[in-house]
Formats: sequence, C-alpha cells, structure tokens
Amino acid sequence: MENTALLIVDMQNDYFGGGKFPLVGIDAAAENAARLLAAFRESGKPVIHVRHEILREKAPFFAPGSIGAQIHETVAPQGDERVITKNFPNSFRETSLQGHLQALGTRDLVICGAMSHFCIDATVRAASDLGYGCTVAHDACATRDLEFGGISVPAVQVHAGFMAALASGYGAILPTDRLIA
Repeated sequence: MENTALLIVDMQNDYFGGGKFPLVGIDAAAENAARLLAAFRESGKPVIHVRHEILREKAPFFAPGSIGAQIHETVAPQGDERVITKNFPNSFRETSLQGHLQALGTRDLVICGAMSHFCIDATVRAASDLGYGCTVAHDACATRDLEFGGISVPAVQVHAGFMAALASGYGAILPTDRLIA
C-alpha cells in the first residue's frame, strides 16, 4: 500500500449533533476516521479531506461559509493536508481531486466519511471507474434512516446495503482495526 492515500469525505459539522442534518452513528464513525487519520499521518502517507458545499439558494445544510460546512474538529486538516471542496456527491466531479492524486502517484485509496448511501457510494464508484484500488473503512462511515415507497429503512440497513453493493465489485470493505493493523 505504498501509493495509498486516505480520502476523508464530508465529515462536516452539519452531520453531527446540533447540526442541520445529523447522521446515525456519526460520532463512532468520526472516531474511527480519526484513528485512520492518525495512522496515515504517522506513516507519512497522503491525506485528502473533501468537504461539500451546497450552492443552491437556501441550502438545507452545508451552506457556503457556514459553521455547518466546516470539517468537524475530530478529523480537522493539519499542515499541508489537501482540502478539496465539491458541489456534487462524486468527489471527483468538477474538482481538482483526480489531478492531485495523479501528482502524488496514488494508485490506491482508503475512503471513509459520509453519507454511506450518497457521497461515499458516488466517490467509491467514480474512483474505481478511474482505476484506483478502493478500500472503504465501513465503520468510519455513517448515514441516516431513509424512506422509499412508504417503507422506512433504518440507517444500519441503508449502510449495510450500500457496503454490500460496493463490496460486490468496487473495492474491499474493511473495519478500521484491520486497516490500521
């Protein structure tokens, strides 16, 4: 995993308690993301933080310039760690992420963050399509309860369904402990 970078996606204040769009299990996911971040920092491997801003008027959350759009203190960037701002679920779409990864010589990504069913899914699929080897730290990701056709789907099932789908052809899905070991 010599040419591996850590990609932390959308670990932003609005997803945490007191934010505008809190997620189920976000605190535990952030703790695991922080452990991954510490391991990557210690090894000197690249870390990229991705943050989402919603540009439409009256954004429901992640409004540009808001405290809610800032990266949560648990995984706050340090030093020369790159921060990429995106406006779409796919972290590669209309951002400098691909160019930055190419400049680093990155071949593999460890990905964590939020939301499992939205930006993590879109980013992992795009990264895989671009030829990166992808590993998702499943316990360093969080999502929320959803509803479809009058059926409530608890966050734990949403998360499991999306991790199962990604595992079937887009990358490895592993726990933080195994990635750190």
